[in-house]
Amino acid sequence: MSAVMKLSLLLAVIAAIGCGIATTSASKPDVDIANLAPTPNKTADAKPQELQTAVFAGGCFWGVEAVFEHVKGVTDARSGYAGGTKKDPGYEDVSSGDTGHAESVKVTFDPAKVTYTQLLTVFFSVAHDPTQLNRQGPDRGTQYRSAIFYMNDDQKKLATDYIAAIDSAKVFKTKIVTEVSSLKEFYEAEAYHQDYLERNPTDSYIVYNDMPKLEALKKKFPDLYVK
Repeated sequence: MSAVMKLSLLLAVIAAIGCGIATTSASKPDVDIANLAPTPNKTADAKPQELQTAVFAGGCFWGVEAVFEHVKGVTDARSGYAGGTKKDPGYEDVSSGDTGHAESVKVTFDPAKVTYTQLLTVFFSVAHDPTQLNRQGPDRGTQYRSAIFYMNDDQKKLATDYIAAIDSAKVFKTKIVTEVSSLKEFYEAEAYHQDYLERNPTDSYIVYNDMPKLEALKKKFPDLYVK
């Protein structure tokens, strides 16, 4: 077997097992938190504003990226690593759980079309289960933790206030464990992780864990959902 073929096989295996083998589904909130955010701006001719960035971690980045790619006003969503100490980490580094990094997604969005609070609502209601500590569904380890990496003080306040509000309202049976930290650096993941759901819609992990998230997004946020 040639070196190229061996490398291709290795990448395929890593991609297949990288986010774990599906065994359970995320728990559901007791209250529909989709109503906690204001409805989308329905002004068809809303003028574009300067693009902003948000970074979220909620388990395997394949599904989180796919959810945000289908949100109106999001111009780009990229899988990567954030929250750790190792510079320029690779997938195997992060998967060891020793770097402090979490699988994360950098979301670029137009605030004239979708607000940061709306992104928070999508994150907490359909993208992942924020009550699972250092895991997400079948995936275990700090690299799969729930986290928000804020870009500025405004995002920090919005995120912490939002978490306090849903904890106070007892939306979930247990408290939110989402980490809220300043973004130090975002390292983009390898090319084979980008747009993984779009390129591998029949992957068993994607079918079981991530396709339901897109269905939930479409159902809960019809004004925000885009194909």
